[in-house]
Amino acid sequence: MVISHWVVLSGDVITRDNVVSELTGQTPEEIYRGLQCSYPKFFKMDKLCKWAFVASEYLIEKSELLYNGIDKNNIAIALTTSHGCLDVDKRYLETIDVPSPALFVYTLPNIMLGEICIRHGFKGEQLCMVSEQFDADELYFSVERFLKTGGMDACLCGWADATGDSHDVVLFWVTKGGSGVAFSADAMRDIYGRGGSLGV
Repeated sequence: MVISHWVVLSGDVITRDNVVSELTGQTPEEIYRGLQCSYPKFFKMDKLCKWAFVASEYLIEKSELLYNGIDKNNIAIALTTSHGCLDVDKRYLETIDVPSPALFVYTLPNIMLGEICIRHGFKGEQLCMVSEQFDADELYFSVERFLKTGGMDACLCGWADATGDSHDVVLFWVTKGGSGVAFSADAMRDIYGRGGSLGV
């Protein structure tokens, strides 16, 4: 199993594989517009969904359609988060007398997986986990199971967290073979810890 591509969004920097770009002052909406993709629901999403979505879009669309030739029924997605949809939960609570359906749909952290899957037509296994911090060991265990015994051929996996004005996202495209970095918990930790710049 290999990590063929990865993307890290943290602070004002985005790194895809080992290519670093400055994002000074850019919001997820501005990044979305710069990617020139068409997904009108984007502007209705909560903050967590937007950051996960633009990271996945940047990874997939800038990687020559990674899933080209792979059956989309066999593409899994596994994401972890810490704060989940806490920001939306607080806003929804304020509308509880007259509940807002537009906010309600984003009161589940796994909605970010759904939006990415709808956008790209992925129909494989989905897993959303909540942990205090990026847990590479737990993520590795889940993705390995998907690819080795779960019938999946590829997995978009990683960590996405956004609260207040901060965001922290790392995504990996993992396949059963091909070129790239050997897939392991240590490799994911190294990529995340170095802000996406790995000496490979």
